[in-house]
Amino acid sequence: MISSDREQFETVIVGGGQAGLATGYHLAKGGRSFVILDANPRVGDSWRNRWDSLSLLTPARYSGLPGWPFPAAGGSYPGKDDVADYLEAYARRFELPIRSSVRVELMSRELGRYVLETSAGRFESDSVVVASGAYGRVDVPSFASDLSPDIRQLESTQYRDPSQVGKGGVLVVGAGNSGAEIAHDLARVGETWLAGDETGQLPFRHGGVVDRLLTPPFWFFINHVLTTRNPFGRKARMTAIKGHPLEQVRANDLAEARVQRVPRVEGVRDGLPLLADGRTIDVATVIWCTGFRPDFDWIDLPAFDDHGEPLHERGVVDGEPGLYFVGRPFLFALTSSLIGGVGRDARYIVEQILRRETAKQGELA
Repeated sequence: MISSDREQFETVIVGGGQAGLATGYHLAKGGRSFVILDANPRVGDSWRNRWDSLSLLTPARYSGLPGWPFPAAGGSYPGKDDVADYLEAYARRFELPIRSSVRVELMSRELGRYVLETSAGRFESDSVVVASGAYGRVDVPSFASDLSPDIRQLESTQYRDPSQVGKGGVLVVGAGNSGAEIAHDLARVGETWLAGDETGQLPFRHGGVVDRLLTPPFWFFINHVLTTRNPFGRKARMTAIKGHPLEQVRANDLAEARVQRVPRVEGVRDGLPLLADGRTIDVATVIWCTGFRPDFDWIDLPAFDDHGEPLHERGVVDGEPGLYFVGRPFLFALTSSLIGGVGRDARYIVEQILRRETAKQGELA
C-alpha cells in the first residue's frame, strides 16, 4: 500500500546494504541531503538471512567499507553474521539516515525530478542511487513449475540449514560457490546431488600459507587490472558474470563428503528433474542455485537493455541524468559487488552527483 506523505531530498539511495552504506558515507562527507531506503527491518539482513555456514570469500583486510576497516583479524574470513553486525555498526558509527522496512514500489520522473512511491510515502529527489544489491531474483528456470508437487523446492536465498529439507535425497542445481557450499552442507545429513557444469577452482585454499602469499597480488589484479578500462578487463567481465571458480568448498571437499556430481538439469520428465545426459533423479527436495537476474521492475524509466540490465557507463546512466547504480557485478571492476571493492565505485558516483549539482548551480547563477 502506498502512502500519500511526501518528502524531498537532494539524493535518495535505494538499498541499505554495503553499496548503499558506502554511497551514504561519501554523500555525508560531502554534506549532502540524502536518505537511504531499505526494505529490510535491520541493516545487514541481506547477509543475516543467508545460510548458516556462509562466510566471506575475501579476507577481512580486503572487506572493509570506506572509513572503517573490518574489525577482525586481517587474514580471517568472517561469517555472515559477523558481516551483518559490521554493516549495522557501520551505519550507526557514521550516523547514516536509514529508513528501514521501506519498500520502493515505483520510481518515475516528473517535472525533472525523480519520484519514488514507497510503502512509507512519496520521496522526491534530484538524484537516485540504486544500490539494492548485486542480486535480484534467483533465476529459476521456467520448467521448475513442472516438477512434481511432492518435491519441495527452495531457492538459494531461502536455504538456512539441513533441517529444512527433511527426509529423502536433495538435488542442488547450480555448481558455483553457492551450490557447492550448500551441497557440502547438506551431504552431512543425507544423499546429495550437485548438478551443473564444472566452474574450476582457485589454486589455493583460504587461510593457508599460499593464500597469505598470493592474496595481496591477486586482490590488486582483480581490483586494478580487471576493470572496464581495458580490453582485457572487458573480456574478463563477460566470463566473470557467468560464474566464479570454487573457493571455500572445492572439488575434493565435495568428493570426500560424497556429494554426487551430475550434469546440468535441462527439464522435467514424469515430474522429476531431467539431466542433460537423459537421466532423471528421484529426490525429495530441489534447491535452485542457478544465479540471479535483475529485479528492477519498480523502475519506470527507459534505462535498461533487453535483458533488464542497466544501460550505464561506470554506474552513470547517460539517458537519465541523475540516475546511478552502485554494487552491480563488474560495474567497473571484478570487485565492484564485493564489500571491499564497492567503496571506490560509491566514491566515483558521489563525485558525479556533486559535479552535476555544481553544474546546475552554475546554470542558475
